[in-house]
Amino acid sequence: MSAGRLAGAARTWAGCRARELPDPAAPARLLVRDYAKKPVIKGGKGSKAGVGSDDLKDPEVCTDPVRLTTHAMGVNIYKEGQDVALKPDAEYPEWLFQMNVGPPKKLEELDPETREYWRLLRKHNIWRHNRLSKNRKF
Repeated sequence: MSAGRLAGAARTWAGCRARELPDPAAPARLLVRDYAKKPVIKGGKGSKAGVGSDDLKDPEVCTDPVRLTTHAMGVNIYKEGQDVALKPDAEYPEWLFQMNVGPPKKLEELDPETREYWRLLRKHNIWRHNRLSKNRKF
């Protein structure tokens, strides 16, 4: 009886074929999903796709030295309106003039009793660990 079951199972498995993947070349089985809109091409083959020449313009560069020293150029984020006028130094907070705008300080230049020193030391150790662990095989 068990031999009959085995023979039946062998016939069943022999009759099954592996699943076939759909053939994308067959026109009846081709699935088309249009989720995004097609780009609209302005101009012709010679121009960039979807971008007209009048859309991309460089910003106007101000060369007036008086205006450059009295206004913050490029700070205005709105299409309409004027650039922000600079105020006298007395109207700005003191910490603004004490900021380090140059290159960052090196670890040797900092005092070990400050929080800035320990943050920079931790950052250097993380960078060192990442460099060393990049070459590990496991």
